[in-house]
Amino acid sequence: MIQGDIFGQHRVTEKIADVRMLLAPLAHKDIGTVRCLGLNYAQHAKEANAPIPKYPVLFFKPVTSIAGPTDDIPIPQLALEGEGLDYECELVIVIGKEAKDVPESRALDYVLGYAVGNDVSHRDWQIKRGGGQWSLGKGFDGWAPFGPGIVSSKVISDPNALQISTTLNGKTVQESTTKDMIFGVAKTIAFLSQGTTLLPGDLIFTGT
Repeated sequence: MIQGDIFGQHRVTEKIADVRMLLAPLAHKDIGTVRCLGLNYAQHAKEANAPIPKYPVLFFKPVTSIAGPTDDIPIPQLALEGEGLDYECELVIVIGKEAKDVPESRALDYVLGYAVGNDVSHRDWQIKRGGGQWSLGKGFDGWAPFGPGIVSSKVISDPNALQISTTLNGKTVQESTTKDMIFGVAKTIAFLSQGTTLLPGDLIFTGT
């Protein structure tokens, strides 16, 4: 077992514990904000016939949307109305230390590690209803499962050279590479930290 603070001092002990269920790698109390980028892959923008954004398209999910990687995804009554329930496999950045006004050249120094997540979305609420309800259409309880682990930034030297894919019922339904990101990991962190402090435990879902 590992004892201590994931964002500070910790040590590996000789204790062994049985893993009975895979939870999200961070508890709700350890997460400050869940920031998400929309339309951040060039191929996706082309498929959607949408212009390439000049700046990252940002929205937030509530902490209650966080769930474990194998948890059932609840579908509330509001999301049963209309159509458009969808999946979005994404690289998730886990901030490891306080970051404000950081330059792109040093942005990766503030990353604890990376995980994979699913930005569960309801297209009707996101796009069609009420002039666009991004946070509502993506922010229901349990609609941001991620994990099962956080891979240290010391292991992943280039987060924009990773394969990423989604498998649904044994069929690959999404497949790409993080190289296709419009705003790479370093640029995203640098931009989001301008005038806004990113804290240890903050998550950034980087788009699909």
